[in-house]
Order: sequence, then C-alpha cells, then structure tokens
Amino acid sequence: MREITYARAIREALAQEMRRDPNVFCMGEDIALYGGAFKVTEGLLDEFGPERVRNTPISEGSITGVATGAAMLGMRPVLELMFCDFLALAADQILNHAAKFRHVYGQQVRVPLTIRTPSGGGRGYGPTHSQSLETWFMRVPGLKIACPASSADAKGLLTTAIRDDNPVLFIENKMLYSLKGDVPEGEHLVPFGKAAILRRGDDLTIAAYSRMSVESLKAASILAGEGISAEVIDLRTLCPLDVDTVVASAQRTGRLLIVEEGTITCGLGAELGFRVFERIWDYLECPPRRLACPDVPIPCNTKLEAAILPSAVKIVDEARAMMEAG
Repeated sequence: MREITYARAIREALAQEMRRDPNVFCMGEDIALYGGAFKVTEGLLDEFGPERVRNTPISEGSITGVATGAAMLGMRPVLELMFCDFLALAADQILNHAAKFRHVYGQQVRVPLTIRTPSGGGRGYGPTHSQSLETWFMRVPGLKIACPASSADAKGLLTTAIRDDNPVLFIENKMLYSLKGDVPEGEHLVPFGKAAILRRGDDLTIAAYSRMSVESLKAASILAGEGISAEVIDLRTLCPLDVDTVVASAQRTGRLLIVEEGTITCGLGAELGFRVFERIWDYLECPPRRLACPDVPIPCNTKLEAAILPSAVKIVDEARAMMEAG
C-alpha cells in the first residue's frame, strides 16, 4: 500500500494493463505529449510510444466509432473523452453500436472498449463542461458504468473495466483527481456490481457514488457529533447496480437518503429509491429522500455553482430533516 492520488492510480492501472496485454492501447484528444486535459496519461507516451498512446482529432463520434471497431477486431482500446458533456457527441456510437453489437452478433464478436471521461462541477467550467450525464446511460442494455470515489477503486475498477469483454463507461470526477488514498501495489481488481460500506451506522443510510460518496462521509462525521449514526454506502458502479446492499442497510436503519451530483429529474435517486421502496416500504420510518442538483444548467460563477451542487452541509440538513420526520 502507498498513498497516491486518484489521477496517479488511474495512470498506474493503464500502465500495468498495457504492460500485461499488448492489445491494450490508449487514444483520445491531447493524451500523448500533453498528457490529457487533466494530465492523467502524462508519461505514458515515453514508455509505450505513439502507436499505443494515440492522439486523435477533435471528433468524439468518429473516435468512438474507431475505438469500437478496434475492440471488435481484438484490441482493447481505452478511449479518453475530454469531458463527460461530450458523450452527447458520441451517443450514437455508444448506444446503438458499442452497446448493441455483442447482442446483435452473439458469439461472433466482443466489444472490450473502455471510455474514460471526467464528470461533474466544482471548477467553474460552466454549463457545457460541468455536467454529470452518467445516469443517461443507465438505460442502455449492454453498457456497464463505473464511478470510483477513491484512489484504490479508481485503480481497481479501471483494471476490471479494461479486462471486461463489454463496453464500459468509466466516470472520473474531476474534483477527485488530486484526492489521495491508500492503493495496493501490483495487480488490483474491484468487482463490478458490489457496493462498499464506507461507514457503519444505525439511524440512517446514505447511498452515493463518486464525489458524493466523499461528501457523504464528511456529512456522516458531522452527524455523529450530533448523535446521529449514518451508514454510508458507495455504490461504485451504476450498471450493474448493487440494490441488495442498499436494501439490507435501509431495512435495518429505516431511512434512506440517496445523493448524486447530476440533476434530480430521472436521476439515480428516482430509480434506486423506488426499487428500495417497493421491496421494503413497510420497514421504512419515512419515504426515501433524494439530494441532487436542481434542474438548471451549471453556472460559471463559482458561488452560484456551489449554491446548486450537493455538498456535505446539504446532506447533513437532509439527514436532520429525515430524523425529525420519523
């Protein structure tokens, strides 16, 4: 174990998989000499050369199509899209091609494609570079979605993603790149579809993913000082989604708060909250609550941005209200 940043953990997973399997290669805009928009791929060009660390044109639809084709022909491409917002430009290739081909052609093809992209606000980048669009893609059969909240999970989930024979959307919150945490040396894999209980509690269950898992832990510490024992669950992956762990926790605590950075309408909270409610409604002290960004574009002004994004303080307020409600 060493303490390294989230960004370095991702880079380490990429390098280890590229050394292990010559079919693994990286591609994306400015990922080679420049090292990517957030410097995650910095240094990989020196070790692996331009054949395996490939700069691409600014054409998300085209490069996602190329990556899908390479995956079908036996390669394991890891594509970096500079911002999560630009998934919209590659939507057809992701929804109608990469996620569908294995089902259309059966055993004839595999599509071991990993798409890495930074998500979320907090940097004042404005409405077209700060969105959290991952829940859009939860409705797409054939696509897996991983959203690590820690350095160790960033390495472990990315390793699992690269080795998977299905397309994986790998969401990296841009505010977590500098976060440090203990990470195992050598090979490290984290299974998809298995949530992590980050903190045990008895009064309230908080389910979150990515940066909101970190904020939920902060909130749980504040709540503990007020005598409220909150259990924090990091979902880790959205597809597959570990509903069972959340159900078991909420059944025991009697309260469920779901926190996400994306907009509230048709978000994870609506889906997960109802799945839990329909299974254990009679065990709950009050209905599940959702905390998310309101349905507005993300402002450039950092004070306005902070006013709409979920945070530890807002999580604490919601938890207090739930305790008072029942």
